[in-house]
Amino acid sequence: MNKIIQVAFILLFSFSIQAQDKKAKELLDQVTSKVKSYDNIVIDFKYSLNNSKENINQDSKGNVTMKKNQYVLNFMGITKIFDGKKTYTIVPEDEEITISNFNEKDDSAITPSKLLTFFNSGYRYTMDNLQNIRGRKIQYVKLVPTNAKDQRKEILLGIDIQTKHIYNLIEIGKKGTKTTLTVNSFKTNQPLSKNQFTFAESKYPNYYINKLD
Repeated sequence: MNKIIQVAFILLFSFSIQAQDKKAKELLDQVTSKVKSYDNIVIDFKYSLNNSKENINQDSKGNVTMKKNQYVLNFMGITKIFDGKKTYTIVPEDEEITISNFNEKDDSAITPSKLLTFFNSGYRYTMDNLQNIRGRKIQYVKLVPTNAKDQRKEILLGIDIQTKHIYNLIEIGKKGTKTTLTVNSFKTNQPLSKNQFTFAESKYPNYYINKLD
């Protein structure tokens, strides 16, 4: 009898996990579909890095404008422009610009636009906690990398239930490092300049330009 109860419990538990996985997949698919429906996205965000063992606590703010795979990212005093073919990294402090080609076959080349849909492959996922944050219902999905060499233990992706937009992303490393990206502002279909994603060398007359490719 005990064995029968144990088997029944295992089957019920397995069914529950599969149901959770299905719900998590449906929610992530909704997020992906919503992101792809916009002509462009403009995000203001906060980035926090914490490691209590190393006594590290850092906070930074940034913003990114995206249209398809093109983007302009401003973060920690550095501007990155990707026009669809080349990446331009502009460092005002050093008066230096690095230009490099984008390799589409390089899976490790993560662009800001991929950050909104990165979860579609390479992870196991289950539904996690539902939290009420300043009147917004945020459903968390736990993502566990399938690659054993990945230095991240898990990722918690917070999704606004009403808008299906990503609210925050929490990465927990195997060595205790915790990074959190929180979206402060999420705007879509904004009027953008025709030259929004075009690098103009004339704007940086005294900069050293380093061409990697």
